[in-house]
Amino acid sequence: MLLWILVSPKAPRLIVYCAHDAIYSNKVLAQFTAETGIKVEPRFDSEATKSLGLVELIIKEAQNPRCDVFWNNELLGMLDLDQRGLLEPYQGQGYARIPDQYKSPTGTWTGFAARMRMMIGNTQLMTIDPSSINEVLAGDLSRVAIAKPMFGTTLTHYAVLWDQLGADGLKAWHNDMRQRGLVEAPGNGPVKNLVGRGICQLGFTDTDDYFLGVSEGLPVSALPARVGENQTIVIPNTVAIIKGSKHQDEAQQLVDFLLSSRTELILARSPARQIPLGPIGDETLPSEVEQLVIWAKDSLDLRNLLIARNEVLAWLRGE
Repeated sequence: MLLWILVSPKAPRLIVYCAHDAIYSNKVLAQFTAETGIKVEPRFDSEATKSLGLVELIIKEAQNPRCDVFWNNELLGMLDLDQRGLLEPYQGQGYARIPDQYKSPTGTWTGFAARMRMMIGNTQLMTIDPSSINEVLAGDLSRVAIAKPMFGTTLTHYAVLWDQLGADGLKAWHNDMRQRGLVEAPGNGPVKNLVGRGICQLGFTDTDDYFLGVSEGLPVSALPARVGENQTIVIPNTVAIIKGSKHQDEAQQLVDFLLSSRTELILARSPARQIPLGPIGDETLPSEVEQLVIWAKDSLDLRNLLIARNEVLAWLRGE
């Protein structure tokens, strides 16, 4: 007797390299799987090197890509991958709702749910206003902290300054800050901890770590770190499909999911308080995020900073 054995095909699975914090991204990815049935296998990297580390891994794997979708937590590394021809263009329904400033004109990458560079201060040690911050920055910096600039949003901050001040200007600023005792921490989270515990009175960080400090009950307040003509530094999450992915249809579904107003609202209402970049209709935002949206109107366009980013990295590696 002939037996027919019916074998159901394996459920599709996406490999997602994710530089965004797992505590926030896992919730979004789990929701996507629950609604689509598409399994997601995320790969994260360390807190200190997660954005740069995953970018370099994708470059290393270019001839035999493992990653289907890259969810980066910043923009400049995505620009590097785009220039190398490692991203697959896709302009779906999510792409259309994001302003031009935060996406590739060819659809190779798209931004969403942004962070902002901030000056975070300990309210028990100083007044958090522009004049007080400038006064602290003009003196001894042994109680001022910044993350190591080779990674994350600090690298973006340095690329902005390199572009605005020139190579010599940034190097002089960097060396002067170090000579005056600037504390260099492993990442933005440690900067938040140093300031919140009163070891430092002021620090350079970003909005998600600042709001995490607020959630922890630390005595902190913050204002945007402004540059140039009083502009803010708004750093979007970015998403792209990796060229050579064998799961194009599923990857496109994930990209549209991440670029939806619903995902932006989930991240805006999370403890990270991320800034929606596209329209959200009649939905309400937390009051803190409403303020961030106002500050974000002063944001720089970061799309032309790849050369500055690469030159900064080369210099820092030499240092």
